[in-house]
Amino acid sequence: MSSPHARNSLAIIAQFLQRLQWVAIAVAILTLLYLLSPILVPFIVAAMLGWLGDPVVDWLEAKGRTRNQGVTIVTLVMCFLALFLVLLLLPMLQRQVVYLIDALPTYKAWFDKTLLPWIDAKTGLRLRSTLDMDHLIEMLRQHWSTAGSFAGTVLQYVTTSGFAVAMMVGNLVLIPILTFFYLRDWDLLVTKIASLVPREHIETVDRLARESSAVLSGFLRGQFLVMAILGVLYGAGLWMAGISLGLLIGIIAGLATFVPYLGPTSGIILGVLAALVQYGDVQHVMYVLIVFGIGQVIESYFLTPRLVGDRIGLSQVAVIFAVLAGGQLFGFVGMLLALPVAAVANVLLRYAHERYVQSDLYRGEDEAETSIVLANPHALSEVIRNESDVG
Repeated sequence: MSSPHARNSLAIIAQFLQRLQWVAIAVAILTLLYLLSPILVPFIVAAMLGWLGDPVVDWLEAKGRTRNQGVTIVTLVMCFLALFLVLLLLPMLQRQVVYLIDALPTYKAWFDKTLLPWIDAKTGLRLRSTLDMDHLIEMLRQHWSTAGSFAGTVLQYVTTSGFAVAMMVGNLVLIPILTFFYLRDWDLLVTKIASLVPREHIETVDRLARESSAVLSGFLRGQFLVMAILGVLYGAGLWMAGISLGLLIGIIAGLATFVPYLGPTSGIILGVLAALVQYGDVQHVMYVLIVFGIGQVIESYFLTPRLVGDRIGLSQVAVIFAVLAGGQLFGFVGMLLALPVAAVANVLLRYAHERYVQSDLYRGEDEAETSIVLANPHALSEVIRNESDVG
């Protein structure tokens, strides 16, 4: 028979190999995700839409609809909303882009005659001799010269990058189809995944999955609403201030709000630049600052606390790092997955912290022994008897 020490060593080796196996599986999944990232965007977007729409389908089922009817209704509503936004925003954005192209010589003249001389005078960098603004402007005009005609723009992209356009159109068509199937099979998919979890860990996994889902759903729904409201608020405010590119700047700032501080920062920079080029006075610069100042007050005191709150449980620095790290490692797919993965990781870290503070390593041997004694009256009697014998 093998000794207890040998059996203990074999158990430690087996545990190490099991953990190593899980690490290898995780590395393989990340490698596969990296290799397949160019084609994963529609699947990830559809999965997010399916996950967000599943509670609505469940509610429709509770009201007497069949699963297929509920899925069809939710998918059609999503498609109609997306189509409405495209038809509403596309003409306005097209006019903004056309105006931007026409205004490029004005921006170029302002850079050459106002901004660069001021920077050279203040810093002595001599940027006017190092930056070839004529070349940059000409490149922009060549690439965007057909932006005034939507058909011309599409034709140009088709002739120069037909495969990329075909992929983009294919992805746009694929997203609603995949969303339908995700919504239809969501409960079945969750059940199959749950059936693979070891039975001794099912309660823990179920708890962590529910916490992660609650965190993600609350954060994403709230954050999307905040982005849409701020985009409209910034765009309308800049338009009322007389900024010709106000709508385009407002939409960019609203979308960039997904990353903390990036939205208002980019919006202020672009808005101030547009105001200086268009008017060249302090008055309109102040209008831009007032618009974004009001937007920040509304976001900080009304929108974010009510719609988002602290549901994701991550600091703003962690959110910025997660988005940038995801983009650096996996491109656009990484940016899509950054916050969901970070939120789930935060839930797991909270659970790990909870287990750690309950462990013997954290509490120490004396406290651990005391906890065992208090939990077991027979152990307490044994301790008292031993102390009596020693006495």
